[in-house]
Amino acid sequence: MRLTSNGWRDGERIPARYAAGKPDAQSTVTFSDNVSPQLSWSEVPKGTKSFVLLCVDPDVPSRGDDVNKPGREVPADLPRVDFFHWVMVDLPPNIGSLAEGAFSRGFTPRGKAGPDAQHHGARHGLNDYTGWFAGDAQMSGQYHGWDGPFPPFNDARLHRYVFTLYALDIEKLPVEGSFTGVHVRDAMRGHVLDEASFSGTYSLNPRLA
Repeated sequence: MRLTSNGWRDGERIPARYAAGKPDAQSTVTFSDNVSPQLSWSEVPKGTKSFVLLCVDPDVPSRGDDVNKPGREVPADLPRVDFFHWVMVDLPPNIGSLAEGAFSRGFTPRGKAGPDAQHHGARHGLNDYTGWFAGDAQMSGQYHGWDGPFPPFNDARLHRYVFTLYALDIEKLPVEGSFTGVHVRDAMRGHVLDEASFSGTYSLNPRLA
């Protein structure tokens, strides 16, 4: 399969309009437009009955000791963990693209509703802002669908955002309720016919941006 976007070229910097956070002269960073990106795919394998879409940042700091603290920097060599930005399952096989802004325009405090993705029966899982904001009285909630990049403004590592589309041999993935990306990865095992990835980078560290 082949996966592309008209928003940026594979491996290039992601434009700020697709991000959840952007630089701000007054407060260092602020919320951005958080527009869900356009994606298109082709060369789908025979026998595909549904698609799964995941977007993962594999460069999130494994510890928060230095995260977003002025005068300090998150070391580039700190071990990193995955952070899911988009989890969508049960996309039908006759769909070959997702329009820009179809699933998000603006950042929604406490999260967008789910799991119904309102796209031909597709379902949205929880992204990892759910855990990130869990202890914040103003922002805590269940975050479904697309919420874009908002890496620490003092991270010495350039963050990568990897979109992967999986072609499956089943119509409905066996996950229920408010499922996560980890649940989806487990449920897909043995059902993946093919996959394709597309990526971009993003940073709020002035030294890297």
